[in-house]
Amino acid sequence: MAEVATSATSDQLLVVIDPVARRGDGESVRIAKDVLSAGAAAKVCLPDGPEEFARALARRGSRRLVVIGDDRALVRAVGLLHRRRELAGCALSFVPVGGTLTLARSLGVPTGAVAAARAALEGAERRMDLLVDDSDGVVLGTLRIPPLGAAQAQDAEAGHAWLRTCQSLVRTLVPARPPRIVTAPEAGPTRLRVEVDGRTVVDLDQPVGAVSVLPGAFGSARVEVRPVSVGAQASPLLAEGHTVTVSGAHFRYRADGLVSGPVRTRTWTVQEAAFGLVLPAR
Repeated sequence: MAEVATSATSDQLLVVIDPVARRGDGESVRIAKDVLSAGAAAKVCLPDGPEEFARALARRGSRRLVVIGDDRALVRAVGLLHRRRELAGCALSFVPVGGTLTLARSLGVPTGAVAAARAALEGAERRMDLLVDDSDGVVLGTLRIPPLGAAQAQDAEAGHAWLRTCQSLVRTLVPARPPRIVTAPEAGPTRLRVEVDGRTVVDLDQPVGAVSVLPGAFGSARVEVRPVSVGAQASPLLAEGHTVTVSGAHFRYRADGLVSGPVRTRTWTVQEAAFGLVLPAR
């Protein structure tokens, strides 16, 4: 992570409030909006969905962007600005409101509405590295490839919860039928080739339990591969570089709270100091 000593103070703000935040914690949204409006000329935008969210960012003009929402709103904003190739000239302020704020905390954003809004008004821009994949997706935090079936099992459990709710409603309307048992995929090792800057860290002949890609120093990524061994636990394989390629069996990966895939191969490249995030001045 690189820092620049740039004040975030601006006469005009565009405050984009994610609809999930408005529905989930309207009081925190109101507090943050009041603090921002008291400190600067603020135009407030209330998009109803992703398309309106994207249009608001595209039409911000010279106004400094402030996003109010959860981790997904932050990732969405950075992803949109990246695809528009506008990250270099945009210092993004973020006020975390919502249920999932793990990424915001890890990046150093205050999680209280008042503190985060004040940081947006008085803080300083810090340039952050960005992990960009070969489909133009972005990763702000840690990327993990779980054991085979683990991500699918989580998705299946969420689906089962929704299904149980529907079944409960149906049982009140029609006679009950014998339940159909659906099992989630069993988690287990998989075989992947992991390459860092063209050097093979692990190949397809070595079963892998999990892979993690974390932000490193000086525009690099730290890669940790946990191989599966018989008997004693194998030590993790470590590497650091600018480009990470994973290929082999179809795999899913989790990044910034979202599960993506399955894919057979994916390459991530570190873009050093790619985006600016306004954080409390030190």
